[in-house]
Amino acid sequence: MADFKKSVVYQIYPKSFYDSNGDGVGDIRGVIQKLDYIKSLGVDYIWSTPFFVSPMNDNGYDVEDYRRINPLFGTMEDVEELIAQADKRGMGLMFDMVFNHTSTRHAWFKKALAGEPEYMDYYIFKDGSPDAPPTNWQSKFGGSAWEYVPALQKWYLHLYDVTQADLNWDNPRVREELKDVIRFWKDKGVKGFRFDVVNLISKPGVFEDDTVGDGRRFYTDGPHVHEYLKELVRDTGIQDMITVGEMSSTSLDNCIRYSNPAEKELSMCFSFHHLKVDYKNGNKWELMEPDLLKLKELLETWQVGMEQHEGWNAVFWCNHDQPRIVSRMGDEGKYWKESAKMLAASIHMLRGTPYIYQGEELGMTNAGFTDISEYRDVESTNYYQILLEEGKTPQEALTILGARSRDNGRTPMQWTDGEYAGFSENTPWIGLPENFKTINVEAEEQDPDSVLNYYRKLVALRKEYPVIQDGSIRFIYRDQREVFAYRRVTENQELLAVNNLTGEEVTLAEPLFCKGSRRLLGNYKPVPGQECIKTLRPYESVVLIREY
Repeated sequence: MADFKKSVVYQIYPKSFYDSNGDGVGDIRGVIQKLDYIKSLGVDYIWSTPFFVSPMNDNGYDVEDYRRINPLFGTMEDVEELIAQADKRGMGLMFDMVFNHTSTRHAWFKKALAGEPEYMDYYIFKDGSPDAPPTNWQSKFGGSAWEYVPALQKWYLHLYDVTQADLNWDNPRVREELKDVIRFWKDKGVKGFRFDVVNLISKPGVFEDDTVGDGRRFYTDGPHVHEYLKELVRDTGIQDMITVGEMSSTSLDNCIRYSNPAEKELSMCFSFHHLKVDYKNGNKWELMEPDLLKLKELLETWQVGMEQHEGWNAVFWCNHDQPRIVSRMGDEGKYWKESAKMLAASIHMLRGTPYIYQGEELGMTNAGFTDISEYRDVESTNYYQILLEEGKTPQEALTILGARSRDNGRTPMQWTDGEYAGFSENTPWIGLPENFKTINVEAEEQDPDSVLNYYRKLVALRKEYPVIQDGSIRFIYRDQREVFAYRRVTENQELLAVNNLTGEEVTLAEPLFCKGSRRLLGNYKPVPGQECIKTLRPYESVVLIREY
């Protein structure tokens, strides 16, 4: 498979990708049927979110059995065919490993609940009276991070949903069990792994109340996390495979360690700091306009820091846990196409491995739901109640969900302008944005100027130009909030990416001289004979190259 520094990854959320059997839910055979479309993007790997046996309380991130396929999605034979068919097309499958926690329906947890000491030690149980949780830590989905089990007179830790019990990685038997899961899928031909919230696996030796926060400072990038990752990678022989860790509330220093090749941990990291610049007071559920200077500062800090210390970023705007970026930092209206293209170019020219989330390449938007009954995500329905309890009106709570809900990224892939956007023959498990009539694969395939074809060009440029793969990065126009611009440099190539992050025309602080440069890409027609760029049109993006 391709070197991960030259690669592009396409993420699918199978439940919403393509429904092959008409039950309203996407499935593995649906992915197989659309492999030629995925291949047409030029990508190298397909990361799939989990389709293992699960009660689906957290849409598959609550795994009941790591080696069996949820019948909702298909069979083991379907998965084996998917791996083989993708491989035939030169693409590798990356599977999503949820190793911080299991479903409470997992056989291990059932044995723990039955009081078997060996399996109780697979999880984190603490003594305590029914009215006094061991600590005041909060779950990421709201409420206490502890649940009481009367029969055991103990509490168990769940950093996420109450049905997602945290595993005890300090137990060597747990680590061996999880290594066996990796070996199982590696033997099936899986070419890479994405590790869910993997920087939370190592909990502190002493559990104590957090007097200043929700508890995350005690377990984020915990005491043995690097040691456990090294062991997992070494003992499963995945050092040379593409691996990415999802890092919750992590730090740059830790991500340098996770991704520096000398450490032999992971290929790269997902970090989310740049996607919190519209969180008022750091709270996801309080809305504000994106702080563009903060966005630029964070991206620069991580880009430069990773380069200086040989770390590697996964670069992205969207995934199954995030709202659609064109709704969030672009424009759903007049400048929809321009802003979708600008946001794409601004991230794809960075140093790192780009990830495209299904539908992002079409410029898909947020869902536009208007009633709580339209939401499916456990986090969203929980927080709707929390927001009401905090005194918000139903409309205020819905406005917040409309901007923040993870369901925004989980609406069905928009294939055609036909019924249910060509996703299914029957009512999908979750609703669709009304704009699928114009934003869909079929329409964009026929438009040379479409967002879809722009993404294809971006992927092709990465393959063609070493400067995009390997060049050093230096940021320019750093103090101009509207302009996100940088140079990528190798010995014989210099690339310049300039992006207007706003819907207003912007005058550059200093004219940008184009003489001697060749225009690689832009989302507006170039001005004939232009030797320097003095202004940028709304959401304009320009990529230039000089070769020596």
